[in-house]
Amino acid sequence: MRRLFTLSLIITLVGQYNLIFSQSPYSTDIAASASAINDKVVQWRRHLHQYPELSNREYNTMRYIAAQLRYLPLKIDTGMAYTGVVAVLDTGKPGPTVALRADTDALPVRERVPLPFASKVETEYLGQKVGVMHACGHDSHVAILMGAAHVLCGMKDRLKGKIVFVFQPAEEGAPIGEEGGAALMVKQGIIEKYGIDVFFGLHISSALDVGKITYKPQGLLAAADQFIIKVKGKQTHGSRPWDGVDPIVASAQIIMGLQTIISRQTELTKEAAVISVGKISGGVRNNIIPEEVEMIGTIRTLDTEMQRIIHDKIRKTATAIAESAGAKAEVNIITGYPVTYNNPELTARMIPTLFHTAGEDNVRIINPITGSEDFSFFAQKVPGFFFFLGGKPLDVSVFDAAPHHTPDFYIDESGFNLGVKTMAQLAVDYLLQPAKN
Repeated sequence: MRRLFTLSLIITLVGQYNLIFSQSPYSTDIAASASAINDKVVQWRRHLHQYPELSNREYNTMRYIAAQLRYLPLKIDTGMAYTGVVAVLDTGKPGPTVALRADTDALPVRERVPLPFASKVETEYLGQKVGVMHACGHDSHVAILMGAAHVLCGMKDRLKGKIVFVFQPAEEGAPIGEEGGAALMVKQGIIEKYGIDVFFGLHISSALDVGKITYKPQGLLAAADQFIIKVKGKQTHGSRPWDGVDPIVASAQIIMGLQTIISRQTELTKEAAVISVGKISGGVRNNIIPEEVEMIGTIRTLDTEMQRIIHDKIRKTATAIAESAGAKAEVNIITGYPVTYNNPELTARMIPTLFHTAGEDNVRIINPITGSEDFSFFAQKVPGFFFFLGGKPLDVSVFDAAPHHTPDFYIDESGFNLGVKTMAQLAVDYLLQPAKN
């Protein structure tokens, strides 16, 4: 009933805002400016793609972004969250402050796509020599936001309030032992320093057709938490298991027990949830039952109350199963990214903008996604709206499109124009259109 009520509310509000947004302000000018800057957007993206940098190491990326924006009427700050760029367009007239966000970091992935601007960058990551690739489209996000900045700066005299362009590093997670990303920007006071009222963000998708936009009110992307379970037994000879306590068998039982938390103890009609063990290690040779086994994994939830309950059940399940085998389980749950939450009222207010830029037939609501996004930290502090932009070539089947975070990840650059138009129009519509009472 709650979900039906929320959907009904969204439909009602969208209908009301459609009346207000029947003609988005300056949409013709925005479309023309976005088309005019498109070649530059592609050029920026290709440079960033060819020279990617890992999280908290985006020093050249920071300098490149600042250099491309320096001719615009912007106040440019660098160095927030180590390698972030924050550029402010102040119209000089009173009004709200809108933040538009792009993430800047790449991944430790070796590129296989035969592009003339393919990454050849290599570095060391967790003690291994790895390739570096923009395998999640963050280069596209940066280029699109730079394009939107050019479009909006050209309209400065016709706008009111402020627009804050946030080029955020380390979305993929700061290196071990470091802080970073949106969480660090929030900690350093980005909301208060720039007086931000709302945040908008997008993510390009290799599985969504170019020209399409998808979104979801409320929980769009999952909270991502990590668990570490150490199962401690008693070491013994492999031929005499009764002389010890086998943590490997206990760990196997714990793994299966964790799955019943989802399949038998979680109200999946409310929201989706996932528990996955990604690594298990223990022992040194075939005939020694070890003293300890460690497993690590991820928890994905889309509801904060379900998140709390699942955390409690993981602790209880692991501890009880270990005790039943005579072992002991130590459970450590590390809270990561929160749910990426689209504020329902803000979502309803801005959906007509998506209809206007992409065409109503090209915009649809989707089911929640169990991936995560650190845009969620911004949306915890002020109302946020996050959506997906199509980047899949129309002649490629969704089944053949390479997933994100893989060596074959590919984005069709013809989708950038819609991204620039939409980000610019969201800012203009929020600044110039009244909220519905």
